[in-house]
Amino acid sequence: MQSSRRQFILLAATLASSSVFVGKAQAATAVAESDPTAQALGYKADASQVDHAKFTKYQPGQACANCQLFQGKAGDATGPCPIFAGKEVSAKGWCSAYVKKA
Repeated sequence: MQSSRRQFILLAATLASSSVFVGKAQAATAVAESDPTAQALGYKADASQVDHAKFTKYQPGQACANCQLFQGKAGDATGPCPIFAGKEVSAKGWCSAYVKKA
């Protein structure tokens, strides 16, 4: 009985620690401005760097943080965006898929 308890505790500790490592390994990577999708949409990690001549839709104050597509929490520096599946965008960023939060 004592041996079973020890085995259970060791197994539980091993499983708990491995789930922490798996969660960290699955963390999303940031979208690079050189990414083909990012280039096609004019994504910039800093909205002040948007090419206004090319992307006339851009208006000052627009940023990923206030876009309907941004899935991060308020105040997060980065967050997931379904446009860039599996990657995170900067809350201060912008792309031509921007849609103002309602």
